[in-house]
Amino acid sequence: MRILKLSLVILSLTTLFACYRASRQVGQNASSSGSAGIAKQQGDSNTVAVSLKQADQSQVFGEAMNRKIIQDADLTMEVDSPVESQRRVTSIAEAHGGFVVTSESKQRQSEDPSQRVIDVSVVIRVPSTQFSATRDEILGLSKNVPEQKTTGQDVTEEYIDLEARIKTQVALEAQFMEIMKQANKVADALEVQRQIAEVRTEIEKLEGRKRFLENRSSLSTITVNLKAPTTVFVNPTGFGLEIKEAAKESVSIARSIILFLIQFVIVMIPILVLVVLPLGLIARFLLRRAKRLRPMTPLPPPAAAPAPPA
Repeated sequence: MRILKLSLVILSLTTLFACYRASRQVGQNASSSGSAGIAKQQGDSNTVAVSLKQADQSQVFGEAMNRKIIQDADLTMEVDSPVESQRRVTSIAEAHGGFVVTSESKQRQSEDPSQRVIDVSVVIRVPSTQFSATRDEILGLSKNVPEQKTTGQDVTEEYIDLEARIKTQVALEAQFMEIMKQANKVADALEVQRQIAEVRTEIEKLEGRKRFLENRSSLSTITVNLKAPTTVFVNPTGFGLEIKEAAKESVSIARSIILFLIQFVIVMIPILVLVVLPLGLIARFLLRRAKRLRPMTPLPPPAAAPAPPA
């Protein structure tokens, strides 16, 4: 069991070292081949200059084509009709080989119902080779672009690193499969199978990240926010305007007073019916009862008649 574990560790280190040497050897071969190609053209100075220029242009063009760059753009534009501009943005994306990811419409809140407008947000994806042309054509739909943002992220180095790590993990998996065939004990077979499962999990994770970078770099994302122009109202000034504002305030105050009286009456009706009226009836009943129970005051005796004169 210990010998098997030791062999697995040695195999892993050997595979990693071999991949490292292979990557260095590829770089050295590329460098030596470039130097040999330049030295071979040193016979004629004019020919060398032309060849070097063409070689540099071809190398730069090849590197630019092979680079993995994630490009995104966020545009905010004012248009007369956001709904119509939304259809035009969709047509532009489809004309350049792209498609619409999401499209959202939202009504802008306003105190005046007649002034309510709709704002539209569209997210499209187009091939990276058509990114600049698509963005410029969309910007041509509006004369006023309050916000514009373009970003680019170079992920070429990460992509190359992922490829190298995947190759290393695949080679390691193949070596584990060979060891699996030579395992005679159940414990050894289970240990090798566990190692194979870990390697396979790592390979799938690396391949998933690689596919993500390929998708994001091959298709660029453009977010377009379409808004109607903001109307600025200029308030006129003068004596007539002051009279008009005073009349509006008077009407508003009168309406507030009337509404207050109506609310007061509505509130007082239940109070009168449920509180004041029962209390009045009870008080009236108690007063009548008190009068009935009050004792009668005796009348004074009648005065004696005066005696007749003698």
